[in-house]
Amino acid sequence: MPLIYTKKSYLKLFLNRCAAPAMALSFLMVVLSGCTKDSDKSAQNALLLLILSNLGCGDDGDVWTARSAAEANAWNNVTHGNGLFVATALNGTNRVMTSSDGINWTGRSAAEANEWGGITYGNGLFVTVATTGTNRVMTSSDGISWTARSAAEANLWQDVAYGNGLFVAVSTNGTNRVMTSSDGITWTGRSAAEANLWVSVTYGNGLFVAVSLDGTNRIMTSPNGVTWTARSAPEANAWSDVAYGNGLFVAVSSSGTNRIMTSPDGITWTARSAPEANGWSDVTYGDGLFVAVANSGTNRIMTSRDGITWTARSAAEANGWSGLTYGNKLFVAVSNDGTNRVMTSPCD
Repeated sequence: MPLIYTKKSYLKLFLNRCAAPAMALSFLMVVLSGCTKDSDKSAQNALLLLILSNLGCGDDGDVWTARSAAEANAWNNVTHGNGLFVATALNGTNRVMTSSDGINWTGRSAAEANEWGGITYGNGLFVTVATTGTNRVMTSSDGISWTARSAAEANLWQDVAYGNGLFVAVSTNGTNRVMTSSDGITWTGRSAAEANLWVSVTYGNGLFVAVSLDGTNRIMTSPNGVTWTARSAPEANAWSDVAYGNGLFVAVSSSGTNRIMTSPDGITWTARSAPEANGWSDVTYGDGLFVAVANSGTNRIMTSRDGITWTARSAAEANGWSGLTYGNKLFVAVSNDGTNRVMTSPCD
């Protein structure tokens, strides 16, 4: 028997998914009603449901719920892979925590008690890098059991990304401020385009893009992770994170007049206004929506469908939010302080 959706249920679904005026739904209902016979209601219902289901994230990242972390650690970053959320910390007894739903978290032992930062998932492997310790890389196939790996150099490794069969990490010091690995285990040092404080790297549209806190050119790009080219940022801000989604690179910063910049190709960048002059720390993309979090400010979340026009949102708590990811229809953020150091927002 086909599912029957009432006009009321359509209205709720449409408003939840689009935040559009009710009259838009009424117009859509009239059009569809005129195109179908009474005997074809199931087809009409299916068509409308198909339209609504493809409108992307309907909640706009505006509703966030505080969640308890596994431990009161300084949680630094979080990723999602193979059905699992995995977060890393700078301190604490268990410096990794995992969750299958983003709500209930379990502490996991890190391979070493390092200050773990950026984390990514690729080719069946979780990889995280650290700013301290003997072995500044660790890997896990399941997010639960971790193995220490030697970094190419004992640098302050800040972030790691995966793309085109390659893991790429960046650092804020050292001779070679980039390192690469095809398997996450054996790493090779690479020369950065400039000796900047590189803090974030991402991959999209066949290109690795990294951003830095300082330097003459605060962006660098590479098609292969090995050879890097310096690029000009539109403003000399402390760029803290970069992400890719829907054909656009988006970076956020903790300083400057315009704390967002965007680029369709990673080479030419345009400054954009943030809704608040917060210390924006991380940005991600999921289901048609860019979301960024901050470690300061009144509203510590901002969202955008196009990466250009942004809206401020209230965080679940006024924590120092430091990491953000998207997976399984859920945005998940972690923080380095506060009572509840995880918050989530569904994308129904």
